[in-house]
Amino acid sequence: MTPPNPFADSGETDASDRELLARIRDGSREALEELVRRHQGWIYNIALRMVYLPQDAEDVTQEVLVKVLTKISTFEARSSVRTWLYRITANHVLNMKRRRLEEVGWTFERYAAGVGGAPELDLPDPGSVPVDVQLLVDEVRIGCSSGMLLCLDREQRLVYILGAIFGVSDAVGAELLEVSRDGFRQKLARARRDLHSFMHQQCGLINTANPCRCAKKTQAFMRAGYIDPDNLVFARAHLARVREVAPLVNERLEDLDAAYAAIHRDHPFHRAPDFVAAVRALVDQPAFQSILGRRQ
Repeated sequence: MTPPNPFADSGETDASDRELLARIRDGSREALEELVRRHQGWIYNIALRMVYLPQDAEDVTQEVLVKVLTKISTFEARSSVRTWLYRITANHVLNMKRRRLEEVGWTFERYAAGVGGAPELDLPDPGSVPVDVQLLVDEVRIGCSSGMLLCLDREQRLVYILGAIFGVSDAVGAELLEVSRDGFRQKLARARRDLHSFMHQQCGLINTANPCRCAKKTQAFMRAGYIDPDNLVFARAHLARVREVAPLVNERLEDLDAAYAAIHRDHPFHRAPDFVAAVRALVDQPAFQSILGRRQ
């Protein structure tokens, strides 16, 4: 089951998080593990869209959780737990070392050339692949549209992930990025403009006049090694969609903006690996033992 959306307007999650933090400060390992379980999925899904590769997203998520652990004593009740925790997350993903696909230096021009250079071929014979052919097409669709985010700079990418994909309001976005509400809206508008311009010119999902079709690229992407039918990265059955776990309730988009965002909001909300065991091992290290003031 997906944990409650921490970006929703309801104060119920924050009240519960405050209780967990109080218990953590009283030495409760169980409360610490519950806090990790509650937020690891959301942190992981932000990280995944920032760095694209699941292995890198796992590393980023663990790095964020380590920072959260070391900063528990700094939490002040003047802000919400959400603001404190996801501001740590935002600052980390904006300033972390460059990940593998970031090193490529993607731009929209390079991305268009790469996708456009893949030949258009018929779909593989269903009997020749180990999964349903439609899952392969979904892998191309989700992977390609996720890869487009790497063409945005980090700040634009994070703003788009928060505002357009996860439906964060300008009030919450401003808190997390420590900017004004108007500033957050302006940053989101610029990110939308750059990404949507590219999609309008290249993506057949948006503009039927564009020749690029996910189904037509599937075979070429398989041959190039971008898709492994035996190890799909993005297209998994029975996963919740972002639009289901983070409904757009804070903002009314224009129809065109909504159509672009819907492509990304239809992506899976990925199950995060369970980081509780790793956190438990960290807390047992001498350097971290001061986190839980009274040992159990």
